[in-house]
Amino acid sequence: MPFESCRRRAAFFLGLILLAAAPARPAAAARNSWAVPVADNLSRLLAQFDRDGDRRITVEDKPRGSFQLLDARGGAHAIAGVYPLSVLLQELSLARDRGLTRVDLSSATLFENPVDRTHRMIRDLFWDSLTRTVDEAGLSRALDDSKSAAADGRRRLYVPADDPRAFAYFSDVARRRPDLRLTVERLPPHPDGAYVRGLDGRHGLLSLALAAGTDGRLVGRPFVVPGGRFNELYGWDSHFIALGLLEDGRVELARSMVDDQVYEIRHYGRVLNANRTYYLTRSQPPLLTATLRAIAPRLPGTAQNRAWIRGVLEAALAEYRGTWTAPPRLVAPWGLSRYSDDGSGPCPEVEPGHYDAILRPYARKAGLTPARYLEEYSAGRIKEPALEAFFANDRAVRESGHDTTNRFDERAQDFLTVDLNSLLYKTETDAAFLLDFYFGGRLKTADGRVEDSADWRRRAAARKAAMNALFWDAKAGYFFDYDFRRRRRSGYVSATAFYPLWAGWASPQQAAAVRDRATRDLERRGGLTSTSEASRGSVSESRPQRQWDYPYGWAPHQIIAWSGLRRYGFDADARRLAYRWLYMIVTNARDYDGVVPEKYDVVKASHRVFAEYGNVGTEFAYITKEGFGWMNASFELGLKVLSPALLADLRAQIPPDRLFAPTPARR
Repeated sequence: MPFESCRRRAAFFLGLILLAAAPARPAAAARNSWAVPVADNLSRLLAQFDRDGDRRITVEDKPRGSFQLLDARGGAHAIAGVYPLSVLLQELSLARDRGLTRVDLSSATLFENPVDRTHRMIRDLFWDSLTRTVDEAGLSRALDDSKSAAADGRRRLYVPADDPRAFAYFSDVARRRPDLRLTVERLPPHPDGAYVRGLDGRHGLLSLALAAGTDGRLVGRPFVVPGGRFNELYGWDSHFIALGLLEDGRVELARSMVDDQVYEIRHYGRVLNANRTYYLTRSQPPLLTATLRAIAPRLPGTAQNRAWIRGVLEAALAEYRGTWTAPPRLVAPWGLSRYSDDGSGPCPEVEPGHYDAILRPYARKAGLTPARYLEEYSAGRIKEPALEAFFANDRAVRESGHDTTNRFDERAQDFLTVDLNSLLYKTETDAAFLLDFYFGGRLKTADGRVEDSADWRRRAAARKAAMNALFWDAKAGYFFDYDFRRRRRSGYVSATAFYPLWAGWASPQQAAAVRDRATRDLERRGGLTSTSEASRGSVSESRPQRQWDYPYGWAPHQIIAWSGLRRYGFDADARRLAYRWLYMIVTNARDYDGVVPEKYDVVKASHRVFAEYGNVGTEFAYITKEGFGWMNASFELGLKVLSPALLADLRAQIPPDRLFAPTPARR
């Protein structure tokens, strides 16, 4: 019997088993909705089922029996099972937070399919909860920074030297709103690494775009943050978030995020890692033209929108020239680029203890603890050239967005990377397309430069030739980063090998080889791992586990891989990988009170990740109101990758191992 036929039969019978095992819906609950008192039901629910006291109801509580949900008329309705009990907790908590004493609940809500509920929560709650503005109304939420608190307890906002309107606006806000404890400062015209280092203890938020509202008052252009400790506009996160917003019909919010990134280019010189002062010296993977191409087709063909497209394109090409194809990022002999950072020293945004593994040998030699050694080093009282090199490379890996990974062996600045140069190739081909489609192939920019689509195609062709020469390993059938110091390919198997497929510069033969190698080395139960287990190697105190390595998987890699595979006709592979990823998201949300985190252990298909920074989005009480930016987006995008049959399987919560051949780790 063909595998697909066996798969369908197995799926059918497993669906019957799952249906039988699901908590039974009381007959009355199947037909009715009820007005439910909030406080009493909430307190009784927690007392009965929150056995570990974390103010959540999860499989760890091992709930037994049913809960008697009391309505306002004195009726009682039995609710049983982890998932409906956790949904009840979430709905009662939302009602309490809205100041309601009663809330209408129905069986449709309590027993909603987890796929539908996760989608609805992202669309109707998470995006709005993650939306911020840098203006008077939004400062109370945007100013706080758990990563780097000011020494004097003040909250600082820094404004570009060339934006006097913003400086006047925020200075007025600071005068009228003493409750904000706000200090507004003007940046120098060209803040360099030394200036940024001098801000230690006084770091703050950077202003973004302001526009006149309907009443003529200035308001900040809204943007979506990743969530948790990442409470800013992030560079490459914003691309994936924008794709998710577009999938949910939030075109204007996605467009507004682009406006904020254009503001960053015009006033800070680049799309920043994020809009905090300690990020002024670096960017993140360049995706602005890709975001523009996703948004532009959804806009009406008006002169105003054409002018907007022109402004974004001009800004993106200015960043391309000023940041990505200029020193220190351009490595001239090869004509390709690397990640870098214009600053120096330890990054102030890391969590305490993050550098301990690196500092321990130096601290031991000096008779100090790692924390004390870092304090002395940061103050300039200890000099150590080896650490200066380490911190320069540590900053570069953070610009890559893959912070951190053993992929670069703590020498990130020595690598011409597959991902960055594929993104720049995409920028070049995007520029050519946009110039042809919207401007007849030529555009004279505001500074007098003439942009010609043919020139951008020539740039792309030259980059493609250089990348093929350095990155492609025909024997291994894979793309690898190039170590230009040692003049060899790294051999480190990473999910970034899908970037050439996504950008469209891989040949069909190369794409097929990458598909074969990646599905063997990276595909696991929950999707793609960031790197292979063999490349990561063993971990130890001196070489600790990094969060962008095996066994962890991240939303950007999945989205890039799905798109790249589909571009080359490998639709079945894209659907399979998307199913694994979405099933992992849904089952974790179902079993753990709706959790949608930053990343997953895709080998275990679990949100329980404790490397480096833990897992943002997993620490909450009662209900998660945010999820995590690009994880939310990956769920919304992944639903559209699945075939109707696989979507039905997902709604039936059929495990991937019942549908597909087992992954190598499980054979």
